[in-house]
Amino acid sequence: MKNLTNILMITALLSTLAACTQQNKEAAQTDKVEAVVSAATNFSIKDENQQAVLNQYLSIKDALVASNSADAQQAAKNLQQTLAKTSGFETAQKMVDSIATSSELAQQRKVFTNLNNELIPIFRKAVLSKGAFYVQFCPMANEGSGGYWLAQEEEVRNPYYGDEMLNCGEVKETIK
Repeated sequence: MKNLTNILMITALLSTLAACTQQNKEAAQTDKVEAVVSAATNFSIKDENQQAVLNQYLSIKDALVASNSADAQQAAKNLQQTLAKTSGFETAQKMVDSIATSSELAQQRKVFTNLNNELIPIFRKAVLSKGAFYVQFCPMANEGSGGYWLAQEEEVRNPYYGDEMLNCGEVKETIK
């Protein structure tokens, strides 16, 4: 009986240690994602309206990287206000509206694909006064159809999978 008690105590101790180790790994990964999300903007677009749109778009992208649907929803609401005052983004406005009204991460990511298809051609033509930003691509996104996005950092942080496959993808283009 004493051996059984010892075995149960050891098993409980090992289970606790394993759970703590997993929590530490998850916390470290979350910290890593949040550090990238808070990186300072390293580019400047001459058109202030385009700069504002891209900065707010990046907030949506960063929220999706962090797999945070509530933050993506709030960032989309902020972008809605800017797009309402900016011409040339009418189609994008409808997509942003869809992200702002959805609380489902999978749906937000699906619409994000279409948003990128709309915005990337616009921002390829942007005139920068400093720095660069990147067009990145994940071939596995959207059930293998792939998905593009814009990023201010060269290091890939995947908004379609977040921490599930954080680094899945590659830089396809540098916009300078």
